Amino acid sequence: MAIRLHFWGADQTVTGSSHHLECAGQNILLDCGLFQGRRQDTATINSHLALAPEQLAAGGLNAVVLSHAHIDHSGDLPLLAKQGYRGPIYTTPSTIDLCAPMLKDAAHIQESDAEFINKRHWRREKIKMPAGPDPMDPLYGQADAEQVNQLFRPVKLDEPQVLAGSTKDAGFTMTSTNAGHMLGSTNVLMEATEKGQTVRLLFSGDVGRKNLPIIKDPDPAPTADYLIMESTYGDRLHSPMGDVKAKLAGLVKGVLARGGHIIAPAFAVERTQQLVLLLHQMIEAKEIPEFPIFVDSPLASAVTDVFKKHTEDWDAEACAFYSKGEDAFGWKRLRYIQTVEESKGLNGLHVPFMVMSASGMCEAGRILHHLRNGIEDPRNLVLITGYQAPNTLGSKLVAKAQEVNIFGEPMRVRAQVESIDSLSGHADQQELLDWMAPVAPTLKKVFLVHGELDAMTVLKGKIEERYKLEVVCPKRGDRFEVG
Repeated sequence: MAIRLHFWGADQTVTGSSHHLECAGQNILLDCGLFQGRRQDTATINSHLALAPEQLAAGGLNAVVLSHAHIDHSGDLPLLAKQGYRGPIYTTPSTIDLCAPMLKDAAHIQESDAEFINKRHWRREKIKMPAGPDPMDPLYGQADAEQVNQLFRPVKLDEPQVLAGSTKDAGFTMTSTNAGHMLGSTNVLMEATEKGQTVRLLFSGDVGRKNLPIIKDPDPAPTADYLIMESTYGDRLHSPMGDVKAKLAGLVKGVLARGGHIIAPAFAVERTQQLVLLLHQMIEAKEIPEFPIFVDSPLASAVTDVFKKHTEDWDAEACAFYSKGEDAFGWKRLRYIQTVEESKGLNGLHVPFMVMSASGMCEAGRILHHLRNGIEDPRNLVLITGYQAPNTLGSKLVAKAQEVNIFGEPMRVRAQVESIDSLSGHADQQELLDWMAPVAPTLKKVFLVHGELDAMTVLKGKIEERYKLEVVCPKRGDRFEVG
């Protein structure tokens, strides 16, 4: 027997996770994420799924297994629904609750982007300029995101789940374990059975790290024959987690002393909640002064409510904070901004403050307005707290670009720009090598995904050296048979 693997996303790049598995006549999709990068590439890549629309509408896809809620893993699910998929999407309860507001927000962005482009096209026609491209439809809309919510099926960690269309004797069974990457994130063991033989394939999803704020540490990798593993930080090591508070305290004090603002592009899921909890702990311990802090993201507010609901996924430190009767994600000097008017009002504040806002890679959302209003002031700090994909505005800031375009307008970067990578939810090179150690003795082959080619190549060499395994770095569209 054999499992046929079709790599369709996050292959020699970090975003757009999607892998198609076939065995015993059953078709399974591991993740269905949005690609993020050069704008001219995103429409083409995101609009083509691993299975054709006619296959989806005819029931050719039996099930989707979702590792976690991040948009680069879940963000193309509404297109799947739009093209006719009505089967189950298996994932954890926390992930289901996170996806509801996140996919709604993603659909809103798709609709808003299409509206903006079509308005620009209309203006070009009105003033008799050369015609631009034909008016575009959004990739998907709010109704498609709502349809996805009806397809979710909750699964418990460590409990085998026979997938739709399969039986224990033919097809796929999944077992999820805690990945420690974000709330509800999982590694997924896929057991494919046909003609009395079973092949075990482990999909890492995104591997987390020990001692991250809020969430539990990742579980060890279970035994498998083949491994599909992420490689985001395969070529580097993170700073020790203990350095985060010291660096953050120093940066905060510096900005407060010079009367500036801290502008923190922060992913609405996980990173915002981590920062809020860390700042709360630091203020309580008097490691930094109390000062106004704003979370300017309706999505982050909704996601924070999901975090409060799922305390079963919290680590011991976060639970201890919660057990004292305090709201870990709220206190008197912290304010969650909801309306556009409230967001604009921050521009008129003339006292030091911090604003966290999405998107984390500075590609869309309210963060762009805060950067436009603050990036040319040398008193201010732009605090980068997560991975920045190539060609995003965030990556250009990390690279210390002297000038960037915001809303098409060139702006000088006079604000201080600093990064804190220790909060990353992705395991670094050593952590990846250590995570896969329990499964390495049984592996026949490793497929590296979810990483830039340079990072993959370095990690490939380390795995080959340490574990003497065959390692493959597939490209989008590559197919393999394993068994």
